[in-house]
Amino acid sequence: MANLKVTILHDTWEEGPPEPEPEPVKAPRGKRGKRARKKHPLFDREEIFEALTKLGHEPSYHVLDGKNQSLLALAKCNADLIFNLTESYAGDDTMDKNIVAYLELLHIPYTGGDPQALYLSQDKAIAKKIFDFHKIKTPDFATSYKGRTDHSHDIEFPLIVKPVSEDGSIGIDSGSLVDSVKELMERIDYIHEEFDSPALIEEYIEGREIYAAILGNDNAEVLPLIELDLSRLPKGTPRIAGQDVKFDYETEAYKVTKSAPVEDLDEEITKKLQDTALAAYRALKLRDYSRIDMRLNKKGEVYVIEANPNPWLASAAEFTMAAKKAGYSYTDMIDKIVELARARSI
Repeated sequence: MANLKVTILHDTWEEGPPEPEPEPVKAPRGKRGKRARKKHPLFDREEIFEALTKLGHEPSYHVLDGKNQSLLALAKCNADLIFNLTESYAGDDTMDKNIVAYLELLHIPYTGGDPQALYLSQDKAIAKKIFDFHKIKTPDFATSYKGRTDHSHDIEFPLIVKPVSEDGSIGIDSGSLVDSVKELMERIDYIHEEFDSPALIEEYIEGREIYAAILGNDNAEVLPLIELDLSRLPKGTPRIAGQDVKFDYETEAYKVTKSAPVEDLDEEITKKLQDTALAAYRALKLRDYSRIDMRLNKKGEVYVIEANPNPWLASAAEFTMAAKKAGYSYTDMIDKIVELARARSI
């Protein structure tokens, strides 16, 4: 591949230049949520910059700070390719799809999901309806917003209640798992007040938390499966990947959980998980790379919980862990993503 001018595009809403904090013992898991971005503002983009440099490209940074000037400057960045790490605009997590729509108007190639894929993935209720249509198992669910129910299966307790459109486990904690109508009503009210968002109410699936990283497009590759082991959470703590598990470094929940390649699944179950993840990837029209979060219950049934377009790419993240298990170095992984995005403009 020819050497490219690659602009690493990222977002911020903080005043002044962010100060990086010391690296913790374990890096935050999964997608870059709000807390993860604040704690590690430079963590993944610096590694990507280094990898692009090793590949012979000319990387640079461009930050979208929520002001029009940063958007106008993006149009003049003269990049051959945008490596898209944005997840919000002016602090609004629902605006990521608009950013890539703007790049399309500018005819600048970029990595990862297009506006349609980001929209379908971000609205968890829409994604679940699409999974249902394609016969991909996902927990039965309902949505509710200030007294109005937009969709409802005949669901049974226990239930998980979370915002429809937030990512990075935002809005998910020990109170998200409810066992009674009283708890359900209280949690729905909390979601409405705290996030001004419809509440997604879905059946809780007891089982193992399995992540499938997918790399590619027409011939997409499902990388080795990764499990977030929740079995050592403190007694009485719900077995869910909430904010404390993913980002709160000082909590017991964070310290006793870890992600690692799955080693104990037989071929049949492994294939079932991989096939399910790939079906979800294609159903939501994802591209280049993504991570599909699933639950595997004791009966061997696989449920897709959600899809993560443009997941976190730090060297300690689950996606990179899966790529390494598949034989990719970090630089190889970044090279592959660049190649996949660049191919669309050739």
